[in-house]
Amino acid sequence: MPLAPEYRAMLDQLAAGDPTPSISELPIDEGRALYRAMRPVNEDIKVSTIRSESVSGPNGPIPVRVYQPGMTTGVLIFFHGGGWVIGDLDTSDAVCREISTIGELNVISVDYRLAPEHIFPGAVEDCFAVTKWANENMEAVNGNGKIGVAGESAGGNLSAVVSRLVRDQCDFDLTYQCLLYPVTDSDLTRKSYQENGEGFMLDTSVMKWFWDTYCPDNEQRLDNRATPINSTNLTDLPAALTVVAEFDPLKDEGLAYAQKLLEAGNDSEILICEGMLHDFCGMATSFESARKYFLQIISKIQARLGN
Repeated sequence: MPLAPEYRAMLDQLAAGDPTPSISELPIDEGRALYRAMRPVNEDIKVSTIRSESVSGPNGPIPVRVYQPGMTTGVLIFFHGGGWVIGDLDTSDAVCREISTIGELNVISVDYRLAPEHIFPGAVEDCFAVTKWANENMEAVNGNGKIGVAGESAGGNLSAVVSRLVRDQCDFDLTYQCLLYPVTDSDLTRKSYQENGEGFMLDTSVMKWFWDTYCPDNEQRLDNRATPINSTNLTDLPAALTVVAEFDPLKDEGLAYAQKLLEAGNDSEILICEGMLHDFCGMATSFESARKYFLQIISKIQARLGN
């Protein structure tokens, strides 16, 4: 299927303008500010209750933002995208608001530590800590006992990793994992990188920068907490939805990981979003082509976690 017309028009407009530096060429603070401008808070999406909390982590307090629809329902812990380097509570705000309101779910968004200030496995440790906190505070977050994890890109990576850590180290189970165009591997040579690694918003050079910043030790990238596709035991994991975008360099590694989950005997569903680019959930309030897939994703999460 061709690129969605809304995205084609956007890319054509960008190509017609003055050249701008890649996010990987900017100072870290400027790159983070740019991403925040691309995915702003949308207060027009009303949520019954939004509050800030602080969760004790292994290296200090972890800020979280809790979105509640005003009923006892499932809990979804959300890990933002941004290559473990950029992104924060604000960049995932609109997505979390809509998951909470449309999906009628309690959403806990996690402001995990970022690289280069905190390299691997800092983000993993924070996300795991908040997941355990959510289970311990089920009544306080108005949960129905079901917990899921979800995240975009690097957040999808963290969701996959946390799902396995809960299986191995906790006395509770996750119900669901929703991996949105996830990073599952550090191999930048797959076919989807060759086909989509330039000119489709997420370039191969940016992914290389993300990896070099988050996990500069190449040997550590083999650790399955960095690259979940390297896990040797993927049995007995929560049901999974892996979402991939057609024109995304990460498409093939997402599909490969979903297939490994299936081969290990898990409930593993794949949603291939035709005509989409990486990070398309961030455009769901602007592009109807992205919104139809986003609503499908919310419906699938709600079916697993809702009442």
